[in-house]
Amino acid sequence: MSTSRISRRRFLGQSACAGLSLTGVLSTLGTLRLFNATLSAQGLPPPDDSKALICLFLYGGNDGNNLLVPRDLSAYNAYAQDRGILALPRESLLPLTTGNDDGREFGFHPAMAALHPLFETGRLALLCNVGTLVAPITKAEFTAGSAAVPPHLFSHNDQQVQWQTSVPDSIHNIGWGGRLADLQHSLNDGADISMNISIAGSNFFQVGKEVLQYHVTPAGSIGLSQYDATYSPVRELYESMNRMHGRSYGHLFEQEYVNTIGRAVANDTLLKSVLSTIPDYSGKFANSLNAEGGLNRVAAQLHMILRLIQARGSLGMRRQIFFAALGGFDTHDAQLDDHHALLEELSTALADFHHATEDLGLSERVTTFTASDFNRTYNSNGKGSDHAWGGHHLILGGAVKGGQLYGQMPNLSIRGPDDTGSRGSWIPTTSTDEMAATLARWFGVAESDLPLVLPNIHRFAHTDLGFMHP
Repeated sequence: MSTSRISRRRFLGQSACAGLSLTGVLSTLGTLRLFNATLSAQGLPPPDDSKALICLFLYGGNDGNNLLVPRDLSAYNAYAQDRGILALPRESLLPLTTGNDDGREFGFHPAMAALHPLFETGRLALLCNVGTLVAPITKAEFTAGSAAVPPHLFSHNDQQVQWQTSVPDSIHNIGWGGRLADLQHSLNDGADISMNISIAGSNFFQVGKEVLQYHVTPAGSIGLSQYDATYSPVRELYESMNRMHGRSYGHLFEQEYVNTIGRAVANDTLLKSVLSTIPDYSGKFANSLNAEGGLNRVAAQLHMILRLIQARGSLGMRRQIFFAALGGFDTHDAQLDDHHALLEELSTALADFHHATEDLGLSERVTTFTASDFNRTYNSNGKGSDHAWGGHHLILGGAVKGGQLYGQMPNLSIRGPDDTGSRGSWIPTTSTDEMAATLARWFGVAESDLPLVLPNIHRFAHTDLGFMHP
């Protein structure tokens, strides 16, 4: 028997000619994918060029000013004075070996202990002072109002959308992850599951014109309750629903509704069948447990992403884009304790995930990056911090040129040359477009096609910030 994968299109075409019902199609499709998954588990290699890109969104506005802190004595003293009650003790900072030759020293927040070794060994990089921009802008232009800035600059909802679409100067509901999938979805020809999979609900990042985001929970795919041919108390409902699926409807909306339900049921059946052949891997997240002994919120999402990446061969996927998230970063109050807990959860989960990809030989093919609404103000409101602008973000993976700070650190001076006003809200020196372009190039997008993913990229100086290996 040939071991080559049978495409769903060909299979459904043959099944339709044979007059199979929807029930038969779903059952046989599940069996077919389970068969292909078994072959993969027996040693068929995944495509050598497979890649997975993971956006981990930190909702609320992560305080990058305490993620990365100056450690050289004069700079730290200025930091401590301006940050006030938000300042971290210098001795608690985790020193970073950045290779700077200008005398500056930096340290990680102490809650980043799990990720600190990955920076030191070149698997983790930081991109400094990145944010949403219409175009490059100076403080003089910002103060004079002579250059465009992203609308509703310090609004959570607006900045989340602008980060995820990378088109801040117009109403745009197509995300740059969606445009990336639209451009590359042919690499997954024959695949039945969307390239864009969210483990954290609806988002703008993955909205495409052709590729739709597919929602999965940390526990797996979302199916219809009690939709089971073997469950006798509701077997009549199961059969009745299949008959409704099998009918043709003259009304356009009725037919599309039936088609959508049918796709959802087929995807759920397929994914459950494939995931049943993939090991659990939860033991690889032993450092990322919550108080109840289960996986913490970030680890639970990354655990499912790891299993979906391992299922790529059975699903026929050479490219995968994932969305995960962690909320709670709107730290107007009790910031020191809350931010420490959030960063510790983030750090342990990311470190466990990366080590798992190394164990499975996947690390060179998987890149995770953080994004967030905005940074927090440098000075305090008395209890926490408020909404600001440019901040620092993490890029993690085997293909990352880690151990370095990329972009440009802002001048950390209240009312200084990079402050929009008097609170320490840094004007970004690197745009989200430039960050996204660097990741898109690694994902396989040609230089000439970058404007299809990032329509405003021509306004900025860099399409490659240098933090990724080819």
